[in-house]
Amino acid sequence: MANAFFSDLLATISERGRTLLNRGKPDDGKEDAAGLIELCEAVLSGRGEASGTAMASEVLDRYHDLDATERRSFFLALARNFGPDRDRVNKAIETWIAEPGEGNGGALHFASEPRRQELIRRLNRAPGGTADLVAMRADLLGLISGDKDLAALDRDVAHLLASWFNRGFLVLRRIDWSTPANILEKIIRYEAVHEIRDWDDLRRRIDPVDRRCYAFFHPALVDEPLIFVEVALTETIPGAIAPLLAEDRELVRVERARTAVFYSISNTQRGLGGISFGNFLIKQVVEELRRELPKLEDFVTLSPVPGFMSWLKNADDVPVSDEDRPLLEHLDTPDWWKNVELEGQLRSIVEPLAAYYFLKARSSKGRLIDSVARFHLGNGARLERINWLGDTSAKGLRESAGIMVNYLYRLDDIEKNHEAYANEGTVVASSAVKKLLKSEGRRRLG
Repeated sequence: MANAFFSDLLATISERGRTLLNRGKPDDGKEDAAGLIELCEAVLSGRGEASGTAMASEVLDRYHDLDATERRSFFLALARNFGPDRDRVNKAIETWIAEPGEGNGGALHFASEPRRQELIRRLNRAPGGTADLVAMRADLLGLISGDKDLAALDRDVAHLLASWFNRGFLVLRRIDWSTPANILEKIIRYEAVHEIRDWDDLRRRIDPVDRRCYAFFHPALVDEPLIFVEVALTETIPGAIAPLLAEDRELVRVERARTAVFYSISNTQRGLGGISFGNFLIKQVVEELRRELPKLEDFVTLSPVPGFMSWLKNADDVPVSDEDRPLLEHLDTPDWWKNVELEGQLRSIVEPLAAYYFLKARSSKGRLIDSVARFHLGNGARLERINWLGDTSAKGLRESAGIMVNYLYRLDDIEKNHEAYANEGTVVASSAVKKLLKSEGRRRLG
């Protein structure tokens, strides 16, 4: 109710402002970046609340009518012409040098802020402004492509969005069959790990007693989940995804569940890329489940390994012998895993290579190669188990040779594991995973 009232109030102010401004579209009906930049300057000119809100709305409306070329020109103008006021910065520096102190230090800080940050704040006052700015950043991310000016603009936009979408504003909601249909449709559309085929498939994931789904929402995007996680309640830690998603699976009675499995985590807003919600989501869902089901003992993921096959095929540091390398070519053969003899031969080679991939292999920048691994290990999870043929779907075989992994979230160890990874790059792993790495070493020596 409060959000609806506030939105209506903003819309009323904006409409009155439009009447005061009496601005229209260009005579030829075409939008261009130059005209939009002129309007942005007017937004920053410090007019009254009604006209300022109206102009902010008009900027966002006209932006939608720009084509891709004009949008790039618009972003470049924001990057190059809406930086800090140089005269103001120079004066603040001179004042600071003459008399260093808290007051003058603060003045220098504010003087050095790019004008575009205040512009973005004012645009956010428009009705629906937050959603429009998130969508605008999604466009910006698609245009950066190494451009330093656009990257600088993106840092400013991301800085503000990170403030507006910090954990204190996020609301955790459980998604179930009683959730409004418009939100359920978005869960189907945004699922990025294991495709939801239809409404029946969705119901199997969120309605049974041994299934849960949670999402973070923001007050400014009421019906837009920002990120959501699908959870299976099981008796033991699973090693494959197919049994969890099977239509004819046997339900697990809640009183017998000892494990909560996070088997799919999907971000939904490209414009919020780089702004992390997942770590907060997992930790809060763990707390929710512990309160609801105190008999739960293990909190694990069943995660894909999307970068593994690419590394196996293209990296220079894959520790495989000349004798074994031809066998790896069979990974591109359809249904190779159904050939018992071939599957056994490949397992003896690929499982140890998977352990090496997580524990030893690094990118040219010294980072873990796998984005999913970086996410969970950075959150303080432990690499618990490598699951051979955990995902035999076409996508799973193509991206990871069918391998899936379990990351274990043990609340008492999360902070320690996080510090080890963040400060030293240490991947905390179980003895079973480390044993696989040793078998890889013995294989090469042999």
